[in-house]
Amino acid sequence: MNPSKPIYLDYNATTPLTSEVIGAMLPFLEEHFGNPSSTHPYGQVTHKAVEKARAHVARLIQAKAEEIIFTSGGTESNNLAIRGLAKTLGGKGNHIITSAIEHPAVTEVCQVLANHGFEITTLPVDSCGKVSPSDLEAALKPDTILVSVMHANNEVGTIQPIKNLAALAHEAGALFHTDAAQSAGKLPVDVIALGVDLLSIAGHKLYAPKGVGALYIRKDVQLEKIIFGAGQEHGLRPGTENVLEIVGLGQAAQQAGRDLENNISHFETMRDRLQAGLEAALPPGSLRLNGHPVDRLPNTVNLSFKGVEANALLDEIQDGVAASAGAACHAGQVKISSVLSAMGVPIQWAKGTVRFSVGRMTTTAEIDQAVEIIIRAILKLQRKK
Repeated sequence: MNPSKPIYLDYNATTPLTSEVIGAMLPFLEEHFGNPSSTHPYGQVTHKAVEKARAHVARLIQAKAEEIIFTSGGTESNNLAIRGLAKTLGGKGNHIITSAIEHPAVTEVCQVLANHGFEITTLPVDSCGKVSPSDLEAALKPDTILVSVMHANNEVGTIQPIKNLAALAHEAGALFHTDAAQSAGKLPVDVIALGVDLLSIAGHKLYAPKGVGALYIRKDVQLEKIIFGAGQEHGLRPGTENVLEIVGLGQAAQQAGRDLENNISHFETMRDRLQAGLEAALPPGSLRLNGHPVDRLPNTVNLSFKGVEANALLDEIQDGVAASAGAACHAGQVKISSVLSAMGVPIQWAKGTVRFSVGRMTTTAEIDQAVEIIIRAILKLQRKK
């Protein structure tokens, strides 16, 4: 990263483009502009590029190319999966199950459906942020049509037991959707092994551009479209394809699959070095890990600092380190994230919560420098108390 800029430890928020992704996109910015629906050579070049990208995305998650629909991102993918299925199966049942730690792209959709007569059950999580299969089993009913639980949480990194949850849903006759925005490219994601029927991907979480994503739809699953127009993307996502960004997503997916093992090792090394450095420099009992200590994203560490407010810490380190807060404090009021609240993180810890997420470009030198900056800021803030 640029040494004149803060050390970037917010890869779960968004990722930069890799040089390979930029290189793959450039010809479609400079030269190849044809509409993929056109039958002449200009259109055929872009059509082939879209289909090549579709194959790359499918390969990343062990799906078939025809099961991949390109969207504008994870939010649209979640909307199409949940709303599209609700419209298709609404005559069979009106019960949908989700969890208390989902992204707003899932929770807001469920709230809209609740306003239109659907029954929504929200499963609790334990103190590590995990959904219990027994809780899902108890919540399933004859009229349950869909269960939607994210693969890995964006804030604390906890990985859910998707295979077990999906099997329970199927035993009850329901379909299963998972939001894999944070896991694709960071974990092995195999739609067959997981047993999911629908899976959402966000391009800008795996080094592709913002504004592009994908939805895996198992071949036998029928969805009603939620956007209307022409017949692109098997009629489910009308509108001229965003070729430039689809090509970027395809290249990012190919790169992620190729480099997955090395990336996981690098992520874990950087994440653990950051956590260990902070733990070693602070007194015992002044630091709390949020999320599962083992079953978590290899690049994510969510920490609470005792006696420090998260927004004050981020303000103090903003010139040196970029990260995200788990709580916001304004005018004496503390607003804690819904994820931390669902996990039951005590307020005295929650208000000092910061998420650090490393990436492909993170270096050992950056981690060591970040530890120094963070510790110096914490000690300064604690002296002000």
